[in-house]
Amino acid sequence: MKWLQKNSPASRIGLVLPGGGARGAYQVGVLKAVARVLPREYGTSSPFSVITGTSAGSINATALAIHADHFRKGVLRLSHVWKNFHADQVFRTDTPGIIKTGGHWLAAMMMGGMGKHNPHSLLDRAPLIGLLEGYLDFSKIQQAIDNGHLHALGITASGYHSGQSITFYQGADSIEPWARQRRIGCPATLDISHLMASSAIPILFSATRVNREYFGDGSMRQTAPLSSALHLGADRLLVVGVQESKPVPQKRINSTDYPPIADILGHTMNSIFLDGLDSDLERVRRINKTISLIPSRKLERGGVTLRPVEVLCISPSRDIDEIASRYTHLLPRSLRFLLRGVGAYGSHGSTLISYLLFEKAFCRELISLGYKDAMNSKAEILRLFDAEKKE
Repeated sequence: MKWLQKNSPASRIGLVLPGGGARGAYQVGVLKAVARVLPREYGTSSPFSVITGTSAGSINATALAIHADHFRKGVLRLSHVWKNFHADQVFRTDTPGIIKTGGHWLAAMMMGGMGKHNPHSLLDRAPLIGLLEGYLDFSKIQQAIDNGHLHALGITASGYHSGQSITFYQGADSIEPWARQRRIGCPATLDISHLMASSAIPILFSATRVNREYFGDGSMRQTAPLSSALHLGADRLLVVGVQESKPVPQKRINSTDYPPIADILGHTMNSIFLDGLDSDLERVRRINKTISLIPSRKLERGGVTLRPVEVLCISPSRDIDEIASRYTHLLPRSLRFLLRGVGAYGSHGSTLISYLLFEKAFCRELISLGYKDAMNSKAEILRLFDAEKKE
């Protein structure tokens, strides 16, 4: 974790958008509320100088960065896409496509591998490439930076060979690359390959080559999801999570049946997408509290020029798995058949489904939930931005 110095030349608010597949729709609802509650005196430009994203969050982050000169327009365009989503816009759901990828895996397992022809993923994301190419003009990222509407955009991916969590960033010339234990910041001219790499959920979606290495979903090995925004110059953060903020304590039961593959995959995805953020938020709060207990004179005497980082995290107030279970029937029949084969229609299978449920009814409910939750945090949102005005 990087802590900014007290004499930082500018105060910047950063936006952190973690991964979560189709759960990314929730982030759009929160952003709609932010656009609604901020006073008009903030103008049309993005209120976030620094934007970082991972996995599905990287796509939302890039869309906002491209429209950094007009924040509300960017949010409206994002909302339009998510409110009209169909799974076939993200990956192939036609029967031939599912049979091709599924049969490829079956053949490889039965033959003990197929060498260079081994399958790369269960699902083919070719449709997503077409969607992003039609909606995202990457040249506008540098324009936003040059015009002062954006300080930096960071996209995080995980290197399969190096084992490093790498944040590719495009930003002001004053930003310096960083290197920490298994996580680095690397300047880049961001393009669609970075988004495809950051959102490549292991096994489900194929890895993407960027420069010399193949990369997968940025949530893997991302032990400090907040750090990239701080390295890029933010000193206040709005974080939009995709897990229920106050989970109900689960009763421990005596399990007699072996968990199906879907349960294991769902548990693995939660570990990838959710656990790192929770741990990092806890770490920030603990360090903030520790610093607040040390008298300022002692900090100055010891040459400590660091200060706490203000963080506001908005997360779902309801269980997204439960919401997803009501919309499973909307998935294409071919995909339902595939998911049924791995046990996704069991008691806990909705966890896996919630990451793949790119269907408009589900996405619209998540957008509505995100909007409601953020409006309930209106005072905290205004406080985050009012603090900037007072400095």
